[in-house]
Amino acid sequence: MEAEPYLTRLTNRLLDGIERLPAEVRERNTTYLLEAQNPDGGFSGREGGSDLYYTGFALRSLAVLQALNPEVCGKAAGFLRTRMLGSAGVVDFFSLVVSCYLIPLGGGPDVLADAPPDWRDRVAATLETFRSPDGGYGKTPAATYGSTYTSFLVVLCLQLLDRPIPESERLAAFVRSRRRADGGYVEISAMKRSGTNPTAAGIGLLQILGELDEDARKGTADFLAALPSPFEGGMRANDRIPAADLLSTFTGGWTLDQIGATAKLDWSTIRSYAEECERPIGGFRGGLWDDRTDVEYTFYGLGTLALAALLEQ
Repeated sequence: MEAEPYLTRLTNRLLDGIERLPAEVRERNTTYLLEAQNPDGGFSGREGGSDLYYTGFALRSLAVLQALNPEVCGKAAGFLRTRMLGSAGVVDFFSLVVSCYLIPLGGGPDVLADAPPDWRDRVAATLETFRSPDGGYGKTPAATYGSTYTSFLVVLCLQLLDRPIPESERLAAFVRSRRRADGGYVEISAMKRSGTNPTAAGIGLLQILGELDEDARKGTADFLAALPSPFEGGMRANDRIPAADLLSTFTGGWTLDQIGATAKLDWSTIRSYAEECERPIGGFRGGLWDDRTDVEYTFYGLGTLALAALLEQ
């Protein structure tokens, strides 16, 4: 098992890269994110009210910009407390846990101070109800088949909660079963062709579990190397999609960074693509095809620029 939590390594890497970005890039995106906070302390997606998922991305973005402060964190803590009770899926559990972790780092209160002493154990036990017969974790409790991405989020949650990963060998076998002949990984068992994002999740899981071997590294590097769009410069979700997107560009770039294969990408082209997805007043679109920004894609955009700042020759 890895000694350093995965998200800690990711955050520290992005902090290093974002410090190298021009001040105006950092400032306008900080302003964009701060202005996106709702009166109840949470953050929204493109529609609707405050949402745990988008609140998590906004706080993570502000964290790597070193822009979390007691006011923002205090308001966000109020929102998070309203979401402590009740049922939730794995995505919301992860967003809640990562947000609770970040709030004190920005000078806010300990959101979990009034939680039951066994709250972390309860969450870990609840997450285990999502375990599927194939050894992974499904999108719903007692799902027939596991999801590569959901399994990745469960393990990230367990790391943040400082709880062990149950039956880690079964989970590693599940991830390996999702590898395909092209060297990448799929999200669900019925899929034949790999995708950028399930590959990033699969490799992340194998890293955490200490099960990433050289064969998996090489296969993944070769698979991801074929996914940059020749027309846009960013990376595509799979080899049948013509358009690039920021999510795939970030996750694909981060994965290549983690497996020591950054030479597979032209980082100046990656940087140019991310810059084209940013609005002049801050915030990032999902891709060149998109006409709106949101806090999730802003995290991916900042992350992509951070990696490019570290790796561009």
